[in-house]
Amino acid sequence: MDVLADPIQRAFLGVERSVSGQRWVSRLDQAGQNRALAISQVHGYSELIARVLAGRGVGLDDAGAFLDPTLRALMPDPDILTDCRKAAERLADAIRRREKIVVFGDYDVDGAASAALMVRFLRHFDLTTEIYIPDRIFEGYGPNPQAIEQLIDRGAELIVTVDCGSTSHESFAVAAERGTDVVVVDHHQVGSTLPPCHALVNPNREDDLSGQGHLCAAGVVYLVLVNTLRVLRLKGDSRVASFDLLSLLDLVSLATVCDVVPLKGLNRAYVVKGLIAARHMGNAGLAALLRKAAIGGPVTPYHLGFLLGPRINAGGRIGDAALGSRLLTLDDAAEAEIIAGQLDELNRDRQAMEAAMLAEAEAEVLAEYGTGEGASVIITARENWHPGIVGLIAARIKEKFRRPAFAIAFDPNGRGTGSGRSINGFDMGRLVRAAVDSGLLIKGGGHAMAAGLTVERGKLGQLRQFFEERAETAVRDLVAVQTLKVDGAMAAAGATLDLVDLLDQAGPYGSGHPQPLFAFPQHRLRDSRQVGANHVKVTLEGQDGRRIEGIAFRATETPLGAFLLGNRGATVHAAGSVSADLWQGTRKVQLRLTDAAKAH
Repeated sequence: MDVLADPIQRAFLGVERSVSGQRWVSRLDQAGQNRALAISQVHGYSELIARVLAGRGVGLDDAGAFLDPTLRALMPDPDILTDCRKAAERLADAIRRREKIVVFGDYDVDGAASAALMVRFLRHFDLTTEIYIPDRIFEGYGPNPQAIEQLIDRGAELIVTVDCGSTSHESFAVAAERGTDVVVVDHHQVGSTLPPCHALVNPNREDDLSGQGHLCAAGVVYLVLVNTLRVLRLKGDSRVASFDLLSLLDLVSLATVCDVVPLKGLNRAYVVKGLIAARHMGNAGLAALLRKAAIGGPVTPYHLGFLLGPRINAGGRIGDAALGSRLLTLDDAAEAEIIAGQLDELNRDRQAMEAAMLAEAEAEVLAEYGTGEGASVIITARENWHPGIVGLIAARIKEKFRRPAFAIAFDPNGRGTGSGRSINGFDMGRLVRAAVDSGLLIKGGGHAMAAGLTVERGKLGQLRQFFEERAETAVRDLVAVQTLKVDGAMAAAGATLDLVDLLDQAGPYGSGHPQPLFAFPQHRLRDSRQVGANHVKVTLEGQDGRRIEGIAFRATETPLGAFLLGNRGATVHAAGSVSADLWQGTRKVQLRLTDAAKAH
């Protein structure tokens, strides 16, 4: 049962409106509770793990396999993807003929990891392969005719695009005229008319029935490589036996987490097995970046998404777009340390730029939309912004105002480069494509949760109106009842490391597979104080005197932060997720607060 569609469901702990303006509800309806009980009884799992599984749609018969996701069980036959065998055959032919291959990638983590995957694979077969990452500012997203011309002039015999290319009609027409084959491996949404290329492997193309549309580009690349190995094996290539494709799952895991694709099906196996590969530190570039990020303990999805991802992205945002992909292809530890250091420095610069831009964006939103409650889609734009950071600004605005949001950086000529982030349930990619079809955008595309666009300043007003009209009904319905889904209640004494380890078995968590959220009822707020730039650290005490420490990230200027800092000593209901925090060699439980309410 959908909580949003069930207005009579009782509020969890009676919290009708929390300090963040949310109504707390149980993630499980009655049917879900029955399913959780059955999972617990049949499989012998703890009640808590059973509730977490049931709350994420796991059925009674699937529970065992869900807790141990394997590639063998979840990977489809790659041939089921449209054009995958055709792409594999062309790659195998290029390997056998020792052609010069250029891998054309995107400038984000998924693009960098996808390019590195392809290059590491081709390198095993002694091919000299070039990676080309377009400059985010001067070239924009995806292949452009000028770059294609240059690559062919330099001897490219086959161009493989990864994480881009599904809509590059003009660019691939140039390649066709020059007699150069293009193989596209992508996952972005694509129209009914396909660009002229030898093969286009994209589970989101209209004639693909594989059911793998949730994969990121690196996940699709991996399937293409599996198929290519099979083709080479059939052709009698003895080098296939010595290639360990499983060792490259660290790159697939990194891309899957950082591209925020749903952690379901094959994606879960990619991340679980990829984390194992990452912990072996076999990739010199990843190992160097892990050291720069000062990660203690085993690599987790959090480390990939919040510590490694931003550093790799920093190159594409404000520096050399090719740094990330170059780092991930390195075997030389010394060179990897140098590039990891450059990316770490760029990331610090990016953080400073982001803070300044966000302050301007929030001021503009408040002036243009007030509290934002009357808006369907928020658009904020400035001339002095760095176009490589607008996606981060859009994400922050979306989080704060709970509306689909775009941030646009205009150049002196009045051309704006924008990026958008959506709320769950609203397809932003479709909205942007509709604006392209209506002639309001120079270009644009993306997927349900994120999109990019290019617009002339003179059409910004029309674009605001177009987005508002197209999104009004859908967004209004999605935000009409803002709920916080709670998996269960516990006391500070129950938040143990054993519990965290049990919860990890049901992970990894992320998009489409949310982190379990628990309520801590009637706990005394023993202490609260600001730490870092804008975080709030708290100590909660249960009725038995047991305590748990927690932190609310980026909360000082939010209603949650104000409540926590202003109610020391009060008895509250708190909500958040529990995880293991490693500090100076000691592992302990930490609560990450997401909401709170007065306890009556």
